[in-house]
Amino acid sequence: MEPAGDGQAIIQTAQTIASDTLGLETIAANIGLFAAVAVVFYAAAAVCAVREILKSRTPQGSIAWLLSLFFLPYLTVPAYLIFGWRSFESYSRIRHKLGRDNRSQRARNLRLTDEVETRAWPVLSAVAGLPFLAGNKCDLLINGEQTFPSLWKGLEDAEHTILVQYFTVEDDKTGNELARRLIDKAKSGVLVYFLYDDIGSSNLKRSYLTRLSDAGVHVSGFNQRHKFLRMLGPMRLNYRNHRKVVVTDFQHAWVGGLNVADAYQGYSKTYGYWRDTHVKVSGPAALACALSFAEDWKWAHGGDIELAKLDAITKPGDEPVLVMPTGPAEELEECAIAFAEAAARATKRLWISTPYFVPSLDMQTALYAASMRGVDVRILLPTRADHRVVWLASHAHADDMVDRGVKVYRYPKGFLHQKIVLVDDELASVGTVNFDNRSFSINFEITLWFTHQRMVKKVADMLANDFSVSDPIEPSSLKKRSFAFRVVARGAKLLSPVL
Repeated sequence: MEPAGDGQAIIQTAQTIASDTLGLETIAANIGLFAAVAVVFYAAAAVCAVREILKSRTPQGSIAWLLSLFFLPYLTVPAYLIFGWRSFESYSRIRHKLGRDNRSQRARNLRLTDEVETRAWPVLSAVAGLPFLAGNKCDLLINGEQTFPSLWKGLEDAEHTILVQYFTVEDDKTGNELARRLIDKAKSGVLVYFLYDDIGSSNLKRSYLTRLSDAGVHVSGFNQRHKFLRMLGPMRLNYRNHRKVVVTDFQHAWVGGLNVADAYQGYSKTYGYWRDTHVKVSGPAALACALSFAEDWKWAHGGDIELAKLDAITKPGDEPVLVMPTGPAEELEECAIAFAEAAARATKRLWISTPYFVPSLDMQTALYAASMRGVDVRILLPTRADHRVVWLASHAHADDMVDRGVKVYRYPKGFLHQKIVLVDDELASVGTVNFDNRSFSINFEITLWFTHQRMVKKVADMLANDFSVSDPIEPSSLKKRSFAFRVVARGAKLLSPVL
């Protein structure tokens, strides 16, 4: 008689064999499904690869995508659909239909062009698709304490048309103040258009939008008509519309770094003081901002904006302004071209203020070259972080700059969010472009460039004050950083192309 233990072992062995047999049968029964999934993923990878080859902007990025699609299709196909798939051919057609190709000539025919500045900065004008426009009045608006009163007054004075476009609008005190004013104007008969980014305003409640539309405000999310982009919802991290533009009566425009939320007025418990800059322009440049809005609205909503009659354009000032909308619909990375050109033209100073500093290799080269030829290159960054990974990558890039002689400062008070560039005493920009790959290549952005000495001096004085209260990063301090911090920062830097 066999021991009980041996019998139990035989039973367990039999059960194991039976289980393995059932597992093999299950696999065999589903082999067709597994094969179908594999075919779908490899077919999708092939489609993505062909599209990446046709739409490639940079060889390095495209090669990385192609290798990943070939070796890791199950992981890379979803990632490519979220981060890599650009589909803006219809946006390009909209721009052509709305006459962007003819705007420079039309501006000249209407005698709106500042020929001197346009000839002085041909690359910037080529990127913008417009010349420098003459006859503007410009006001530099520092922080929310100057920006929002100016904006509220502008909305109050609007007589027939208001265009509002923001990356982020929150349903808080500031956001509700905007809603109240737009609703009041719509009820009084003013045409009001409200365009928001689906990602930046993902927390905006449906009730907020319903209140606006019920009052007669024309409301649209940027991806409202585009099912593929809308289907991915919050996962659609790339190709955001990062512009902040308000236009009233096609005569006045507000552009800059401030969105509509309590944080931008310094009410946030997390960030406290909020350092930011906006600008108000009155004159032909406001109409150029409206043209940018009309393109975005056509893409987002499908409707047309009835623009002002060209013979009604006034010239309330003497300042030339270049309005430069940029985005992923361009075949070239034109935003990066413009900022690299500005850096290359610097002979005395190149001052940059940005919340996120994750420059491409080309932009790093432009900054290093400026420093090597004796230009006073300064970069102002926030001390406080709002996006941890970007902040870490920014540290790594900034440390590289300090190592090579570029002056880097950290703004210690609250959070620094302004996007400013100053070149010598000749050129200044205020807009929505951060000094990173996302703004240069991926997002829809807008920048206003100024050459009049009055505006350039205002920007220079403002930045000089910011630098005076900021902390310079000394080369000796880099060696004091912990090994763990340097490793993590360098690791974050590897993600620079998608940050």
